[in-house]
Amino acid sequence: MPDTPTPVAPKPLAGIRVVELARVLAGPWCGQLLADLGAEVVKVERPGVGDDTREWGPPFVTGPDGEHLGAAYYHSCNRGKQSVAIDIASAAGQAALRALLADADVVIENYKVGGLVKYGLDPARLRTDFPRLIVCSVTGFGQTGPYAHRAGYDYIVQAMSGFMSLTGEPDGAPQKAGIAYADIFTGMYSAVAILAALRRRDVTDGGSGGEGGGAHIDMALLDSQVAVLANQAANYLASGVVPKRMGNGHVNVVPYQVFATADGQLVIAVGNDSQYRKLCTILGMPEWGDDPRFVNNAARLANRAELIPLLAAKIGAWDAQPLSLALEAEGVPSGPINDMAGVFADPQVQSRGLRFRPEGASIDGVASPIVIDGERMVAESGAPRLGG
Repeated sequence: MPDTPTPVAPKPLAGIRVVELARVLAGPWCGQLLADLGAEVVKVERPGVGDDTREWGPPFVTGPDGEHLGAAYYHSCNRGKQSVAIDIASAAGQAALRALLADADVVIENYKVGGLVKYGLDPARLRTDFPRLIVCSVTGFGQTGPYAHRAGYDYIVQAMSGFMSLTGEPDGAPQKAGIAYADIFTGMYSAVAILAALRRRDVTDGGSGGEGGGAHIDMALLDSQVAVLANQAANYLASGVVPKRMGNGHVNVVPYQVFATADGQLVIAVGNDSQYRKLCTILGMPEWGDDPRFVNNAARLANRAELIPLLAAKIGAWDAQPLSLALEAEGVPSGPINDMAGVFADPQVQSRGLRFRPEGASIDGVASPIVIDGERMVAESGAPRLGG
């Protein structure tokens, strides 16, 4: 297992202070990403309770002295932060929070729209009291619109966004993703928006010590999940045809799916006509590369029902490993379907140091994927104890 990363230079967000008034996943994911990039992130939690995900287990994490350190879920999205326990419903708590905000650059909050007004901590008030502050509000449906008042849950948004209608077998039920992708994408988009707002502040008078330069960022889970429908949304908007579930097939590219080999399953992802012809040659059927029914991707899409059984019969005669090696040698993309054990046993994952143990942590973590000038951008410390 790789050692904890050692920083070789100041990280890009060194000197940026973030106050996180967020719980569960989207807001904390954003805060963790900013911490990985070098920001000081102070997580404000409810006294005695903390973030809900501290108890979203098992599995739970136990310290070397037997101390209960919360659920693994909490540790997945709170690396590199400090925790303070503040009751913002009390006058003393509001004063303590304002003291934190006095020299903060960013606040991330995921209260329901209007939920902070009664504490005098709503975005409009914060923007007035702290003109240079960038306030990022993360909600299910945004600050405006007929659903703005609703609570936001990843599962509901996966359903409402159309994502589930695209996921699953054609004759099966719609499926959610195995990961809370609406939350995670919203957290990532929030980080991008915060960086853009910081950059804008840098080039205004606010960035050189003057007043102003802050911003209110309105991030919604539904917006984010609809935004990442990508080619499926574009296909619908261009054609008016509602996309359907295709299981492990691809709506725009053929062959690009899971195939059964003699001893397991293999994903083969043919991205162009040259790769397709190479696949046919490897399978001992080079004539399929010039067959008018399959000669280009448009033809293969039109004749998918004929082509896939032909390929499947040939692929099924191979073992997965020899076929994968043969495909790799010719530049035809393929890969196994790993479970979690397979992922972290994969030599590439190990070589890249994606599994590591933060300083003071009792469990391994998964590093940020961002590498700048050879340095992986990952906070060195683990998730904090409540109030510590």
